[in-house]
Amino acid sequence: MQITSEALERAIEQLARLPGTGRKSAQRIAMHLLRQQDETVFELTEALVELKKSVTRCSVCGTITDSDPCNICSNPKRATGQICVVEEFQDVYIIEKTNEFRGRYHVLGGVISPLQNVGPDNIRINELIGRVNGMNEEINEVILALNPDAEGEATSYYINKLLKPFEIEVTRIAYGIPMGSELEYIDEVTLSRAFASRNTF
Repeated sequence: MQITSEALERAIEQLARLPGTGRKSAQRIAMHLLRQQDETVFELTEALVELKKSVTRCSVCGTITDSDPCNICSNPKRATGQICVVEEFQDVYIIEKTNEFRGRYHVLGGVISPLQNVGPDNIRINELIGRVNGMNEEINEVILALNPDAEGEATSYYINKLLKPFEIEVTRIAYGIPMGSELEYIDEVTLSRAFASRNTF
């Protein structure tokens, strides 16, 4: 195939590197951008450059932020004594959208996964222990909100074991049946968890 534009081909190659974007999708995006006004494309470019220049990690909780510490860690109203431990910073956004949790977060940046050569020292577990053991904030509950897969379970178990000497409450989010679903379509593990996590009505 004869390439008619090296610049277009280069753009397609770069766009195809984005997660969930194959070559055809990348080609559609590149062609869409070509049809846009110059200002629109320049605004997108500026936003991407600003993303790389301005966004950093919060030195306290590990989430992404424009300022350090982030606006959650620096908000005195969030000092409830609760820390919600999550795997990645995307999880913070998902939980925040519920408006249910008013405490602070700790982003591990992964989970223990021997198959991927990720051990406890490769994620932010030591920083969590430092926060619980430190004098900067009074912690009385750590909520484990990790994914309910093998790695998430192993990491939760490991963190729970490390937190035992501190005599604080360690809880985990309940796992169960999603709203609007029917029991016949629920797998056995999810159903078992739903029974184990049941509450009084």
